[in-house]
Amino acid sequence: MAEMFSTKGRYALRTMADIGSHEGWVSLGDIAERQGISRKYLEQIIALMSRAKLVTSQRGKHGGYRLARPAHEYTLGEILRAAEGNLAPVSCLDCSTGVLCPKIESCTTVDIWRDLGKVTSAFLDSKTLADLIGPDGAGVCPL
Repeated sequence: MAEMFSTKGRYALRTMADIGSHEGWVSLGDIAERQGISRKYLEQIIALMSRAKLVTSQRGKHGGYRLARPAHEYTLGEILRAAEGNLAPVSCLDCSTGVLCPKIESCTTVDIWRDLGKVTSAFLDSKTLADLIGPDGAGVCPL
């Protein structure tokens, strides 16, 4: 079975959990080392998080990244949408392209995919970044 979320989405959750589990500014180098993610790939992910205003940055020797809001105010759905673009389970329901599937009106499976998308979104929107980080801030997610 193909994966529902790309590496970018999974790494975005790990990156945000890493940042949220540390006090103050967190450097990309430290995140890359702890998470085993190449710095170059991490730069792409953090750019998406920054563009979505999920993190703030500070340049300089003691700079880095930190969460723009408390961890409990982020939903996992919000983070994944920033990384993935949408949470549609199949490409024919991806409205971001502006092109609808020509078989959408006659497709016998479209309702199943829509329902799966709704359930997935509702689940991910019910979980927060704080849920990933855990009560002690150590991180509990093996993604």
